[in-house]
Amino acid sequence: MSGQPYEPYDPTVPSDDGPMAWAPDGFIVPPRRPKYRDRIWVHVLLLALTALTTTLTGGLAYSVTVLLILGSHEMGHYLACRYYQVDASLPFFLPSPFFFGTFGAVIRIREPIPTRQMVFDIGAAGPFAGFLVAVPALVLGVSLSEVQVVPPDYPGLTFGDPLLLQAVSWLFFGPIPEGSALFVHPIALASWLGLLVTALNLFPVGQLDGGHISYAVLGRRSTTVTLLMVGVTICLAVFVSVSWTVWTLLLLLMLFLVGPRHPRTVDEDRPIDSTRRWIALAAIIMFALCFTHNPIQQ
Repeated sequence: MSGQPYEPYDPTVPSDDGPMAWAPDGFIVPPRRPKYRDRIWVHVLLLALTALTTTLTGGLAYSVTVLLILGSHEMGHYLACRYYQVDASLPFFLPSPFFFGTFGAVIRIREPIPTRQMVFDIGAAGPFAGFLVAVPALVLGVSLSEVQVVPPDYPGLTFGDPLLLQAVSWLFFGPIPEGSALFVHPIALASWLGLLVTALNLFPVGQLDGGHISYAVLGRRSTTVTLLMVGVTICLAVFVSVSWTVWTLLLLLMLFLVGPRHPRTVDEDRPIDSTRRWIALAAIIMFALCFTHNPIQQ
């Protein structure tokens, strides 16, 4: 092929410059979209806005910690996608004008993930990367926190303690007396949020991180797990804590939009290796350490 345009343009003529490319078997096929092309200014703007809203919410230490945890989580996914040559966007940070100052962060995976191994690695990379940042931040934040007597008319919110936070708190302060509570440093609050985000993403539902892991391990049976976990989440919202309501509605919306089934891979019937099964068990343990049944109490 000469690579020179033809005048007038004829899509049936082999050309590298037209909107179609000539395949060796004679079919006309669209050219491949270049991978990893992002509007960098959008990502920088959203990061700056999220830095602003989180700083206004909890101060600079809180903001830096939140951004590091969320950024590490999403970059774990992104770098795994780059490793496997799966097209994905840079992280989109989501600012919020209220409450925690952010709705989290996401990346967009722009093409199907071909194999169960890739699905597992890409799905697991985010939670593990974020967890590795959240744990030392939690230790630092709790060490800077204080145990105080809770006033009878205390107007603030009370946050549920995941097992990991309880363990770190016990190491520094021992058993907390009745009528007292751990008043957390902003770094500890940001770490608590990071643990909550990790737990939510590890729910084995649909195309959440936990859903990717579940599909990679269980194949088609992961659909049953998805439906069971949505039922569990509904029960949490109805019988345990109203703070689960928003998450439950988001899960139901996700199932309505994309369905309960995980997108199939080309090797759906081929099991993953034993090493990744052990990593899946580690992900379950991580979920247990980060989960709290009553995240926010009035």
